[in-house]
Amino acid sequence: MRIAVTGSIATDHLMTFPGRFADQLVADQLHTVSLSFLVDNLDVRRGGVGANIAFGMGQLGTNPVLVGAAGSDFDEYRAWLDRHGVDTESVRISETLHTARFVCTTDADHNQIGSFYTGAMSEARLIELKTVADRVGGLDLVLIGADDPEGMMRHTEECRSRAIPFAADFSQQIARMDGEEIRLLLDGATFLFSNEYEKGLIESKTGWTDAEILGKVGHRVTTLGSRGVRIEKVGEETIEVGCPEEQAKVDPTGVGDAFRAGFLSGLAWGVSMERAAQIGCMLATLVIETLGTQEYELRRAPFMDRFRKAYGDDAATEVESYLGL
Repeated sequence: MRIAVTGSIATDHLMTFPGRFADQLVADQLHTVSLSFLVDNLDVRRGGVGANIAFGMGQLGTNPVLVGAAGSDFDEYRAWLDRHGVDTESVRISETLHTARFVCTTDADHNQIGSFYTGAMSEARLIELKTVADRVGGLDLVLIGADDPEGMMRHTEECRSRAIPFAADFSQQIARMDGEEIRLLLDGATFLFSNEYEKGLIESKTGWTDAEILGKVGHRVTTLGSRGVRIEKVGEETIEVGCPEEQAKVDPTGVGDAFRAGFLSGLAWGVSMERAAQIGCMLATLVIETLGTQEYELRRAPFMDRFRKAYGDDAATEVESYLGL
């Protein structure tokens, strides 16, 4: 099963200020703020939902095709993804813009001042999926993740016109989309991904009920935080899968992306929907135990030991063959 992952490609530049922002603000001068903070640490991390999901799938050996836009500064990031099993040949490289970047400073009270530079991400709207499909010999599923909004719309419309199954996954972009855009992006999706809060927001913005939305998609996949995930389909029994036990809760950033990576890898292997959700939850657990979205290491034997403990021998026996064990 050949899966393309569309979505943002970005780097995070995270800094730490040992003081308090509040101590630097003068109440009667807020209309003319001019501040510079001497920071102690700079942590540069790879990110972007498209790249995060593709990285996780690459770790599981399912060779996803990453579709997105980056700048000429993407070479090192590309090499990292290539080494971890991601096909990056369909990433568009901008001639004028840098790769998207999030720059954020956090103070001692965990307050943050940040900026997001869209950069090359805005050129995702120029990517044609037919070119991608022709290069790899066809696509069986396209995940349409958070990206340039016009790019998300174009990819969805192209999937419909070319009868390519697609998964709708708005995540961060749902806040800026109106009801009509969301209705267009989800109607006819093979999968609709969201967390619980986004689920309510989708219903509120579209004006469609839960039942109406369920009737417009193949499966509705709702992540439930520490409670795992729920998968619904009209006329079928709801599937609920819990999370494995965490060894530590270090950083929740990228956990949803990791779930999608594991779930999509399960689909690529052809396992059941329940089993795919279990793989997704196990991979998500590795990410929450790690600082950074692509800093975890998937060691196959320990992964399967924990998977077996969480989901039983039958589930582990079915999955381990796909990991070469």
